[in-house]
Amino acid sequence: MDPPISLESRLSLLQGGQIPVLGLGVWQAGAGEATRAAVTWALAAGYRLIDTARMYGNEREVGEAIRASGVPREEVFVTTKLAGGDQGYESALAAAQASLQRLDLGYIDLYLIHWPTATPPSRRLDSWRALERLHAEGVCRAVGVSNYTVRHLEEIRSRFQLQPAVNQVEFHPFLYQRDLLEYCHRRQIQVEAYSPLVHGRRLEDPRIREVAAHHHRSPAQVLIRWGLQHGVVEIPKSSRQDRIVENSRVFDFELTPAEMSRLNALDEGFRTTMDPEEIT
Repeated sequence: MDPPISLESRLSLLQGGQIPVLGLGVWQAGAGEATRAAVTWALAAGYRLIDTARMYGNEREVGEAIRASGVPREEVFVTTKLAGGDQGYESALAAAQASLQRLDLGYIDLYLIHWPTATPPSRRLDSWRALERLHAEGVCRAVGVSNYTVRHLEEIRSRFQLQPAVNQVEFHPFLYQRDLLEYCHRRQIQVEAYSPLVHGRRLEDPRIREVAAHHHRSPAQVLIRWGLQHGVVEIPKSSRQDRIVENSRVFDFELTPAEMSRLNALDEGFRTTMDPEEIT
């Protein structure tokens, strides 16, 4: 039997190092005090994974909050991402250095290609070549991708020696990407879930609420716990201190196999963002 997971638990990555199982996402938190406060509250609550991106416009605030927190740098796992407009070999190298400068944390724990660019596809291959170099030089301790389908992952596998450590995708019971999850497990690519709370658009679903009531938990906690039990890293976003704390309290209960099956069956292919399958 596997040992129980906790907020301190980490999962080993293909390229070395370990990623915490639960983190804070700061998408739509914006620049300024809202992001600094959210990161400060998360670190105080025991979170050790913070997920940002160039396009979020708040890398600087993330770095400021981490440095001011008193938590040792080596304990905090920081992810940021390469924006679509920065893809390409030289531009990706420059973008990573710019993100590193804004964060001002010495290195990036995980750097992801944010989306598989469509025009031309060779740009995303050039971007991955740049990430290989960034990893080799130690600028980014691990590199990976976001919103990649099996087809996009196979593109990397067939051309490069270094494989993605992480694939960050939208993943929740209403978008249970079973085939992608199984593929990534086979290839030792860690799946990380953004929008695990479906942007709040399914928290009132009676099937979720019934499971939550059984465990005396919130629907949000059930959704996060479902992903954790699938071996997925969860990065729920919140700018409220009470919700940040609530989202971290998911390690002292467990969904039964019957409940997991019931939640798996909620899949309806529901996306809150565009479908990367449309990107050739």
